[in-house]
Amino acid sequence: MKRALLSVWDKTGIVDLARVLADNGVKILSSGGTGKALGEAGIGYTEVSAYTGSPEMMDGRVKTLHPKIHGGLLGRRGIDDAVMEEHGIEGIDLLAVNLYPFEMMTGKDLPLAELVEYIDIGGPAMIRAAAKNYRDVAVVVDPADYPAVADAVARGEFSPELRLDLAKKAFARTAVYDAAISNYLHGLDGLFPGVYTVQFGNGRVLRYGENPHQQAAVYGTEGIAAQVPLQGKQMSYNNYLDADAAVGLVREFNEPCAVIVKHNNPCGVAIGSSALEAYIAAREVDPVSAYGSVIAFNREIGAALAEEICATFVEVVIAPSFTDDGLEAMKTKENMRVLTLPEPIVADRIRSIDGGALVQRTPDYTESWEVVSDRDPDAKELQGLQLAWKVCKHTKSNTIIFADEHGVIGIGAGQMSRVDAAKIAIEKARRSLEGCSVASDAFLPFPDTLEVAAGAGATALVQPGGSIRDAEVIEAANRLNVAMIFTGIRYFRH
Repeated sequence: MKRALLSVWDKTGIVDLARVLADNGVKILSSGGTGKALGEAGIGYTEVSAYTGSPEMMDGRVKTLHPKIHGGLLGRRGIDDAVMEEHGIEGIDLLAVNLYPFEMMTGKDLPLAELVEYIDIGGPAMIRAAAKNYRDVAVVVDPADYPAVADAVARGEFSPELRLDLAKKAFARTAVYDAAISNYLHGLDGLFPGVYTVQFGNGRVLRYGENPHQQAAVYGTEGIAAQVPLQGKQMSYNNYLDADAAVGLVREFNEPCAVIVKHNNPCGVAIGSSALEAYIAAREVDPVSAYGSVIAFNREIGAALAEEICATFVEVVIAPSFTDDGLEAMKTKENMRVLTLPEPIVADRIRSIDGGALVQRTPDYTESWEVVSDRDPDAKELQGLQLAWKVCKHTKSNTIIFADEHGVIGIGAGQMSRVDAAKIAIEKARRSLEGCSVASDAFLPFPDTLEVAAGAGATALVQPGGSIRDAEVIEAANRLNVAMIFTGIRYFRH
């Protein structure tokens, strides 16, 4: 390796890499702020403009766009040598570049004329040139790769595998960079861009998809998508789906809470004075369905809770942390997957459909709870309504949830008829529904669902409201002495 070109916006680690290059006799080309950082560290370099014989111009817009730069990156060793010699082009064997921070600057509400100055041109062009010629040029776009590159420089050898891996990463970086620019510009005239481009990394092949005859993979560097088990078997496609559902619901609660999910629907939810108390109560909602489930907690798991979990068959356990003896206790179920609850990620939700995709974004919003019945709910009823409403939000439509102030009692999920959802919830309940609260994810178009719920013992109900027959439903609530609240927000979940 004879020559390297360093031109980075993010200076993290660049001086250390340059020092390794210099110590191994590699000549360094640099420009602008990168050169200044090298000079301050006492590392010799040649200005790009001095090498090309062309000054930087147009406020720095043109500096590396020159045949001596791109020829040095693209020239095929052993093929283009004569042409390079004829034109005075020296080969560039290593390129370290990272780009103007366009993605970061879009969050600063800059005028478009100012923002476009953060669209890097020379950087992506050099990265693509070097990556195309990866057999002869090592290209590094991520400071996290500097140690591996420095080791290769010190050894005097870049393996073909490392070169190709760096090139893959380089093309991925320019792809996501261009996507950010495209999405921003296409979105100037509306909430969503006319062309929507996304990229997910960290791809891992799964054993199969929803069923064994289907193929699947998971992608993502954050949230549930990035999680790998602390113990247990590899996560499956369905495990990830259920884990996502469980985590979304458990995050709704501040109190110690346990959420049990089966087939993407909660089958047990409870709060308590401890995670252990919450789990036992949640499991008792539907112990048959809890068999082979995914469980999420919002509190640390210790030995006592771990032993209780291991008393039955559980596919996945998720919690923010685990005590040492808790992890040790769970080893008795060696196949049970144990995940750490990640920080929530605010991002668009994307679902594929035939020929394309649906994209959904949830902005900040406020529910407006309004008592519409003659009678206000009492304190216990209100607590039950609040809990049931949170569960409604994360259960497949149509859904009816019966709950008290401590947890769910009956769940009716994913029904075409709201009345049938109520009947299923009543049938699933393993204890009396007398005095409980009910939540409906969407408005009640007729009084029938309320009448079924009241007939089972419910005394309070929460729903979005907004039906043309609201007056009839309110009249029925008053006739049945049911306290009813409208929230103004619907929670369909398809």
